[in-house]
Order: sequence, then C-alpha cells, then structure tokens
Amino acid sequence: MRPETFRGERAGRLRRVGHGEGAYWAFVPHPLPPKLSYTSSLIRLLSEADRAVGELSGLGQTMDEESANLFVAPLIRREAVLSSRIEGTRADLEELYLYEAGARVADEADVREVHNYVRALEYGLAQIKDPKGLPLSLRLLREVHSRLMEGVRGEHATPGEFRRTQNWIGPPGSTLQTATFIPPPPDDLMPALDNFEKYLHAKDEHPPLVRLAFVHYQFEAIHPFLDGNGRIGRLLIALLLVEWKLLSHPLLYLSAFFERHRQEYYDRLQAVSQEGAWEAWVEFFLRGVAEQAADTAERIKRLQALQKKWRELLRHETRSTNALRLVDMLFRKPTVTVPQVQEELGLPYRSSARTLVLRLVDLGILVPVAGQNRPRRFEARDIVQLLSVQ
Repeated sequence: MRPETFRGERAGRLRRVGHGEGAYWAFVPHPLPPKLSYTSSLIRLLSEADRAVGELSGLGQTMDEESANLFVAPLIRREAVLSSRIEGTRADLEELYLYEAGARVADEADVREVHNYVRALEYGLAQIKDPKGLPLSLRLLREVHSRLMEGVRGEHATPGEFRRTQNWIGPPGSTLQTATFIPPPPDDLMPALDNFEKYLHAKDEHPPLVRLAFVHYQFEAIHPFLDGNGRIGRLLIALLLVEWKLLSHPLLYLSAFFERHRQEYYDRLQAVSQEGAWEAWVEFFLRGVAEQAADTAERIKRLQALQKKWRELLRHETRSTNALRLVDMLFRKPTVTVPQVQEELGLPYRSSARTLVLRLVDLGILVPVAGQNRPRRFEARDIVQLLSVQ
C-alpha cells in the first residue's frame, strides 16, 4: 500500500507497522460519523432514495407476515447469488434452487457458498426480529459469519472469529508490500470494532440512509474477518434496514446495484480511505438504494400478479385447496420434487402429491427439469425468470 496515494486524514490515518524490510502501512478509520457536506446533488439523491424506500415500505405494509415471507424468500436468494458473484462465484439462481431441492449441480462448491449466504442472512434476520433474539451486534455478526463460512472455501479462516493477524486487499498474488489496501493491524482492530458497534446503536444528526452508507464503508475499511468481509458487509445493510425499522420486512438488497457497477463500487470505497471522498460515496450508495428499492417494488408487484393469475386459474380448473397451497409454496421453493410437496403440504399419500404436481405441469405452472431423475424435479420457471439476476 503506497502512503503517497492517501491524501489527508478525513476518513482515517495511516499507521506504519513493523520494522525494516517487513514494515508496511495500514489504514485505521476514524470513528463514525464523519463530517458530511450536504451538497445539492446529495440532498436530491437522498430525497429520491427516501421516497423509493417509503414506497417499498408501504408495499410491505400491505402484506401480512405469511404473504411477505412468500416474496422475501426469493429476494434473499437473489441477493445471495449476486453478493457471492461479486466475490467471484459463478452459481446462478436456478442452480441454487436445484441444490436446495437436493439435486447435484455442476459447481457444488460455488453453490454451497451461495446457500450459506442464504442461511447466514436468514439467521441474522430471525435473530433481530425475535424479541428474545440477539440484537445487531458484534456477537451477532460473528455468528452470522460462522454460518457463512461453514464447510466452504475459506473455512480455514476462523469462521465466527475476528482476525488476529493482518489481512489485506489486492490482486491475486499481492503481498503486504504490494496490496491495494491494508485495514487496521490486529492491535487496532478491537478498538475500531468497539466504536463501530456503538455507532450502530447511537443516534446522530444524519438521516438513516446516510448512516447506512457510513456503516457499510466502515465495515469494509475495518475488514474484521480473514475472509467473507464483502458478503457480511452487504448482508449488514439488509439487517440494519429492518433493525432501524426503515422496512417492516427484509425487502431491499443492494448487491444487484453493486454488481452492475462493481468497479465504481470498489473505487468509491477506496476513494473514501485515500481522499476522504465521503460525499461521492454517499451519493453512489443513495443512488443504489433508490434504484434497487424501485426495482424490488416492481418485482414484488409482478410476483403478486403471477400468484393471482395462477390462483385464479386453479380456482377455475380445480377446487383443490392443496393446489392453491402448492402454488404459494412455489414462491418460496420454485424447484420441487413430489416427496418434498408431500412433506411440505402434509399430504398422507405420495400419489396425492404426484397428482397435484402433474396437474400444475398440465396447466403450465410447473415444468420438468431436464436431466433430473429419481426423484424428478419440477420448476416454476416463470418465478425463476422473473427473479433473473441478469
């Protein structure tokens, strides 16, 4: 890390670590919040983001908990695919659903990482929504991290524990001397994290969406784990939107925006550290909030319209309440097997589940997945395509 690329100390300070040829420079961020200049463009973007989140929140409030869960589950999986893709995985949404349905997939290691992201995010959301659960805290982040890293590449990197050694960011093969960015050394880590945790529960003059931008940058600058920091940092945004009661349901995720603008995402974060470019980062973040809130609202409306269409079709074609229950199940699990349908719906006979599935195939709601046998798998392709990450 070249100290001459860091101009000023608006976001943090450089610290020289070690002696002689092994010495290096590390960056230690200042405690939040920074002083922020509310330019006209920042104020405009904040207004747009607030309005978009408000509309999404209003849409969420029209749904009861059961209805919301039908649409939260696919959104979480879409986020898992995209957040993991930023880190280099190649798994797609269809592969994730196949994996969850018990099928073998081509690149199981990648899909398992994405599945772990789903588990980690669902665990974190369950904790903060449960009155007896853990609040958003360093402890909860460690527990979320342990689920993210369990049994996947990087599991050697002390899952669920903050690092005790120095890490760094840079191209493959980079060293401490050639790294692009080096976060706080181990003896500065816990003080930085203590300040970070206090800010999560503090109140200050900045609007919540601006604070979210601060928090995401700060977490990535501290980089407290040996691996998985990017995914935990993006996951943290979703948790805070619920914890701070900006949304009643976990409907908003930003990885799609960060993935579309991946290089700018990295550059904006780096510019805060190097130049104190807080305003440019916050504007970028708010643009992402506005775009993704609007995108999510549109996808939910399309999912609701699809659900209504299928339910009306079934009411016309059959009076089976189990068929209606199966349609709802598909929004949580678009890829299913007959045994899974039997178990999920609590049907006494395998033949009853098979009849239901084949009826939905006849109606074009489900299609058999090619190459999947014993048991056969069926996919609600309209749902998967609607959630497409492209």
